[in-house]
Amino acid sequence: MQGIPWERLYYGRDDYRGKRLNGYRNYESLSRSHELLDSECKQVDKKSTFYDFCFNTRLARTMVVHFQLRDLVWATSKHDVYMSQNYSVMHWSSLLQRGEEVLNVIDHVFPKQKVRGARPLFRMQICSMAVRDNLMVAGGFRGELVCKYIDQPGVAFCTNVTEDDDNITNTVDVYESPNGSTRVMAGNNDRVVRVFDTERFSVLSHFAFPWSVNDTLASPDGKLVAVLGDSSDCLIADLQSGKEIASLKGHLDYSFSSAWHPDGRVLATGNQDTTCRLWDVRNLSRSLAVLKGRIGAVRGLKFSSDGRFLAMAEAADFVHVYDSHAGYSEEQEIDIFGEIAGVSFSPDAEALFVGVADRTYGSLIEFGRRHRYDYLNSYL
Repeated sequence: MQGIPWERLYYGRDDYRGKRLNGYRNYESLSRSHELLDSECKQVDKKSTFYDFCFNTRLARTMVVHFQLRDLVWATSKHDVYMSQNYSVMHWSSLLQRGEEVLNVIDHVFPKQKVRGARPLFRMQICSMAVRDNLMVAGGFRGELVCKYIDQPGVAFCTNVTEDDDNITNTVDVYESPNGSTRVMAGNNDRVVRVFDTERFSVLSHFAFPWSVNDTLASPDGKLVAVLGDSSDCLIADLQSGKEIASLKGHLDYSFSSAWHPDGRVLATGNQDTTCRLWDVRNLSRSLAVLKGRIGAVRGLKFSSDGRFLAMAEAADFVHVYDSHAGYSEEQEIDIFGEIAGVSFSPDAEALFVGVADRTYGSLIEFGRRHRYDYLNSYL
């Protein structure tokens, strides 16, 4: 799949996999016993194949700037993928089999819109990003925020959302508010979540939390927001007021990824305790299910647009795809080698892309959805 020449290496694939399973050390921020965790985890059947391998290219490589932030791959169609490369963003076309740089922030970047708060940036390292429709948003290592329309030249808006260089923009989100307006949301190490409009990129609201914010994600209806950070608890808050609605308890470490089911009823949260917890918003007193990784923190979560599948990416080597129609009890395990920079379903759920960040074998891997055309059997 990745083009690794095992026949020329000292170890075979199976031997090296065994060494990785035994030798990989997952990063933890909190030292807590995991003794009871396995008993909570759902037993799943790993024999399913929902997406077949299609293509692997080393012409499209992602780069991880901050080891805990891995949401750096975004598909806008089954042929178009955007990915971060340290100081730039590349657009990869699987049809043309070529990449094109669409954003470069290694030199000075100037905002096209002369609005309040806009300021030029210089040498921004991209550590978070999001793409929705034609709007791409990137967050930087020193609190930067860049907004660019991918069908237009230049940068629409850029700024430092915080004056402190240590306050990384850990997470960005582009979502539709209940009135149909497009909003941009950013969460930083200064413990603040900020919401911007996309007309003049003014700050509409900002909410403070008791810990550094690692991930924020608006619900599909734009009314709620999941807030995850340097705490074992995750929060659901009202997106209009910032008021806490529920505190989700069960994880053992800090959380860095989340995903809403398209129907808005289920929230998935990924944690450094190597699990993903599923929460039913109608009963948040306990998690609906706990899904276990193999070796590392769960740093990437995405639902397919039809809600059928949940992709769960570990920090390295494994991506798990669960079937929600089977109660998340059936799984496809994608077994690769390397740090995982991000995962993304295409908007039509026909493709799944995995970005691998590795000095030698870094690549973009494409999978295509398997369909069961059982009705054809009647003609055989």
